[in-house]
Amino acid sequence: MSDEVNEIASDVAAPEPNAGDAPRITPNVGAAIPADDVERITKDLIGALKTVYDPEIPVDIYELGLIYKVDLDDDRNLTIDMTLTAPGCPVAGEMPGWVENAARNVEGIQDVTVNMVYDPPWDASRMSEEAQVALNWW
Repeated sequence: MSDEVNEIASDVAAPEPNAGDAPRITPNVGAAIPADDVERITKDLIGALKTVYDPEIPVDIYELGLIYKVDLDDDRNLTIDMTLTAPGCPVAGEMPGWVENAARNVEGIQDVTVNMVYDPPWDASRMSEEAQVALNWW
């Protein structure tokens, strides 16, 4: 599997600030899915997640570090644990639907469940270097 596959999914630890190319999340994937399918789905899922933006911040949710965990089971059902930059975010009720709709557009995904989690709380150290540059936080 390629290094890009290591950028999607489970048991996320807070990244080091300015971690550069270090993966922010590691996959938890069903054993029955061929590696080349996992690689393609991962790449497509990252692209799909990068189309969803927090309306108050001009950075996508993937680069913000709002995706905490992604599981893809043997039946190609996707479960995403995500958070918000703040629990009182005005789009808290809508954003999981945006993420679900984006993920459903990935070829090979059968079903999508998005869970909103608040532990651990999000903080700016979860942002990628790209997000930090976009927000002038370097």
